[in-house]
Amino acid sequence: MAGRFFSQLGQTLLISWGIITLLFLLTRTLPDEQDLLARFTSSTVALSASTQQLQAAQEQVRHRLGLDIPLFYLTQTATSTTWLAPRWRWTGTRNQYHRWLSNLLQGDAGQSHRTGEPVSDLLRSALHHTLPLTLAAAALLVAVSLSLGIWLAASGRNVALVALFALDTLPLFVVALLLLLLLANPDMLALFPAYGLGSDEASFWNAPATYLSYLVLPVASLVLTGITAPAVQLAGALQAETNKDYMLAARAKGLSAAQALRRHALRNALLPSITLLTDLLPGLLAGSVVVELIFALPGLGRLLAEAAASRDFPILLAGTALVVVVRQISLWLAEALYLLSDPRLRNRPA
Repeated sequence: MAGRFFSQLGQTLLISWGIITLLFLLTRTLPDEQDLLARFTSSTVALSASTQQLQAAQEQVRHRLGLDIPLFYLTQTATSTTWLAPRWRWTGTRNQYHRWLSNLLQGDAGQSHRTGEPVSDLLRSALHHTLPLTLAAAALLVAVSLSLGIWLAASGRNVALVALFALDTLPLFVVALLLLLLLANPDMLALFPAYGLGSDEASFWNAPATYLSYLVLPVASLVLTGITAPAVQLAGALQAETNKDYMLAARAKGLSAAQALRRHALRNALLPSITLLTDLLPGLLAGSVVVELIFALPGLGRLLAEAAASRDFPILLAGTALVVVVRQISLWLAEALYLLSDPRLRNRPA
């Protein structure tokens, strides 16, 4: 079991490295170098500057951005005559990718093209607000899914299933806007704040009650749009266990349907639902982009949206790499939970 556990961890790290490498190469090919140089030199060189001054400023910008060294370990030589048979040259470790990866492993993700601030500091500040949002939504989503799945399996309410599937058809931004109109509107019910966090310095640790009041509607939006799949899948798995011998014996002992499901069938029914954990955190991170824009929250989603609008590729690369790592860790955790929960897999030879 331990060998399979660490083997899966190694595969997770390898896949994460491969995807992050592809993302780096993609972001280096997307921006036009001349456009990028023009954006940086326009703020440092006067409009009346000579051609020599402009070229010198562009060389300084190229050096500062690391564009004056090769992109990867292999680079195409200038003597290549055709793209069908290119000639490659080994550049060693003096290349943009090696420098970026080395700095990233040390916690340095570069500087923002838009503000010049360290990307690591911007991500840390954004995660300071996104983590409470996503973790609260994840915890509430799991708790509500368990209770709702057991209730659906015990009661067999088809009307509730219809309501859940109808809710699942609504996009996240529609649910968020409806909650705003219904629960943060002076003309309807002004129960919760409409946007923001009250102040830029607000955090859970400074004023928990005030901070949580601003998160109620964003968390509710994420939970409502993500509740259908886990609840329905759990209910289906529980209903499949209902007619088995051990469940009939539990009912014969006087347990109600809900008690028998909770005490005896839940563990077996959770196995198929573990796969949904692979999409839980990545889905919530993706949903935070929409939620943070609608509710004006200064989190990771809003940071990435603003970076995409301004073509701030260092922030986009670091933020996307973070989402990729979270996704791969979720896959690994799901595999580990499978091994821990199912004795058949745990005892199978590697």
